[in-house]
Amino acid sequence: MDTLVIIAHSLLSVILIALVLMHSGKDAGLSGAFGMGGGSSSTGGSTAIVERNLTRATIIAALLFTLTTYALSKMLNP
Repeated sequence: MDTLVIIAHSLLSVILIALVLMHSGKDAGLSGAFGMGGGSSSTGGSTAIVERNLTRATIIAALLFTLTTYALSKMLNP
C-alpha cells in the first residue's frame, strides 16, 4: 500500500509541475518580460477555454497531491 501511494504521489508531482508550467500567465512572451503591453485579448475565444480547462486540471491535480501528502504523513507517522 505504501508503495502505491508513493508512486501516485511521485506521478502527481510531475503532472502538477507540468500543468503549472503550461499556464501562459498574465504577460506571456518576451514583451511581458520587458513590461510592454500586449495587444492580444484573453477574453473569449478558444484560448480562454483552454486556460479554463487547464486551471481546472491544475486544481484537481493539486487536491490529489494534497491528499497523497496527507496519506503519506499518516502512514509514516502513525
